[in-house]
Amino acid sequence: MKTYLLIDTANTFFRARHVAHRGMDTWTKLGFATHVTMSAINKAWRIAKADHVVFALEGHSWRKDFYKPYKANRKVARDALTEEQQEEDKLFWETYDELTTFLKEKSNCSVLRCDIAEADDIIARWIYMHPEDQHVIVSSDTDFVQLVSPNVRQYNGITQNMITIEGIFNDNGKPVKDKKTGEPKDIPNPEWLLFEKCMRGDPTDNVFSAYPGVRKKGTKNKVGLLEAFDDRESKGFNWNNMMLQRWEDHNGEEHRVLDDYQRNVTLVDLTAQPTEIRDYVDSTMQEQMDSKNHSMVGAKFLKFCGKYELKRIADDVTQYASWLQKGYEDATTTG
Repeated sequence: MKTYLLIDTANTFFRARHVAHRGMDTWTKLGFATHVTMSAINKAWRIAKADHVVFALEGHSWRKDFYKPYKANRKVARDALTEEQQEEDKLFWETYDELTTFLKEKSNCSVLRCDIAEADDIIARWIYMHPEDQHVIVSSDTDFVQLVSPNVRQYNGITQNMITIEGIFNDNGKPVKDKKTGEPKDIPNPEWLLFEKCMRGDPTDNVFSAYPGVRKKGTKNKVGLLEAFDDRESKGFNWNNMMLQRWEDHNGEEHRVLDDYQRNVTLVDLTAQPTEIRDYVDSTMQEQMDSKNHSMVGAKFLKFCGKYELKRIADDVTQYASWLQKGYEDATTTG
């Protein structure tokens, strides 16, 4: 059994950008984001005692063709940027591209990209293709909590917390406590989280609700999400009472809850991609999973560190080189 570190690459890099101090100049921000990204991966590697690192990159999402509004709000946000912000954004993407090019061409980590899929799809499919192994997803994206299971954990490099099926733990392995109650935080049932998101939609990705205004807990005369969720296996009265409801949007168009719920399952559930999408993503990944055998990885990374003035990382380059030089074949054939 192996342990794979699965990196939601763009999320990890750009979240690091957002925690940079506002007073920093752009060049310092670029170095800071790169430092935080690589340090988070290095820390997760040590905590997980991983065997191989997989970087998942973004492609053009098939979801945008399946559902036109999907992430359309992102373009609106980009168009609202000032000229100075657009220039900084461009520099960050150039730095991100340089980092991923280094990882692809000069390290032995797996770097996977599918032209029609998101990093989320690649990570979910990797887990599916390696069912007997352990996986640690490095991302702050809460969408991945749906995948948490006995062999899947999620590490948030910003909060430095590990989300597991047993609870949430800090870097020292101690339970993270709720600030209000002082009790250890529990993660909600991943199945419930997925169901609730499919019903309520996801404003971040511009996925509309299947049933606007639905209550979590029902009343005497109306079924709520909790009752429908509890009835999801038997598909009895509570399930059908909710799913067969109809409502009108602001354009006067009628919707049936079940239809919109099923649409959202396809969009949100990382195990529910259409069969032809899954098959294409799998075949594309398999073509890119051959083990690389680059030499002198540490020396090449030291040169990369020099460009972005990553002095603290450069001082400990041997530790970073230990996972940068570990190939996929090494992980599958050694103890």
